[in-house]
Amino acid sequence: MDFSTTDEQELLLESLGELMKGFPDAYWRECDDEGKMPIEWWDAMVDAGFAFLGIPEEYGGTPIDVVTHMMFIEEVGRLGGPGNLMPNFLRIRDMISFGSEEQMRYTLEAARKCPVSFALGASEPQAGSESKGITSTAVHKNGKVYITGHKTFISHALATEKMLTMTMDDDKKMSMWLVPLNAPGVTMENVHKAGLKNSSTCEVYLDNVEIEETDIVGTEGNGLYQLMENYAYERVTIAAESLGMAECAYEVAMRYANQREQFGQAIAGFQLIQQKALDMYLKIQHMKNIVYKAAWTIDQGIDDRILPNAAKYYCSRAANEVIDDAMQIMGGIGYTDDCCISRLWRDARSMRFAGGTDEIMVHVAGRGVLKSFKQ
Repeated sequence: MDFSTTDEQELLLESLGELMKGFPDAYWRECDDEGKMPIEWWDAMVDAGFAFLGIPEEYGGTPIDVVTHMMFIEEVGRLGGPGNLMPNFLRIRDMISFGSEEQMRYTLEAARKCPVSFALGASEPQAGSESKGITSTAVHKNGKVYITGHKTFISHALATEKMLTMTMDDDKKMSMWLVPLNAPGVTMENVHKAGLKNSSTCEVYLDNVEIEETDIVGTEGNGLYQLMENYAYERVTIAAESLGMAECAYEVAMRYANQREQFGQAIAGFQLIQQKALDMYLKIQHMKNIVYKAAWTIDQGIDDRILPNAAKYYCSRAANEVIDDAMQIMGGIGYTDDCCISRLWRDARSMRFAGGTDEIMVHVAGRGVLKSFKQ
């Protein structure tokens, strides 16, 4: 395999590096401390043309292959940026595939103002991994639609104007509706969580919320298939985000190990630290290999039911292990809010259930592995 980067890829990553210099760790710490969305950073991303990578040119985007896109997402994380705010391109792609002209225009305009165009209202108290457990309903009456339900752990709800809301009909068929979050009957409660503090997470209650028939996204009853449209891309993206966070923590810890002195020498000279360094290095290399092979299969149009899920499973777990070792090397300093390691440690833990839990990845990928050997 050719592991070299092209001139275009190098230029893209160099340009990103220059932009990220304007946002030091103190900025990300401030966003974390104050629980605020990094809008200044996003404005810079929009101005640089990075906000619409992976989007067709006719929609104002920059077409890019998946391998290069994962390089970019990995690099954002490696440089300390918010990997959790990178997947908005998936929302835009979904609207290009299924949304109306008006919905697509709204999504693109919203993406220029905020890293997230709309919240995704899929999870419910009894419906997480089991999408078919959704109980929210959409009732047609007098030319309007009335949405009722309870959505849980909805990311970015306070920062966005609309929520892509999943409902289920009596035939257990799912539909998608773009619901204004300022509509009468919508109430939200902010959830205080351990990590990812740069974005809100809310309980969203919908009480007979009136919307228009035209707020349907795609075809009524086809929501589950629409939701699954970009699953592979999403899961490889989460794997790349995890890789970037792991690299960030790894590099900070390696520099610290060469500077921190105990017993008259840098701790890098101790074999147990060297063991951790090698284990972290190997995990990062394994993560890179599976991320880019999975990305390559998507570029080739290969419908691989195993690799993207396996990449998400392995990388989210390995990143947690690398960051935890980085904190161990840093000791008490790594556990403080003054060090980025503590933020990465908290944020990375969410990768193991965001976009599909470890257990679901094992179910899907493990079943695929066994099926591939079935006679």
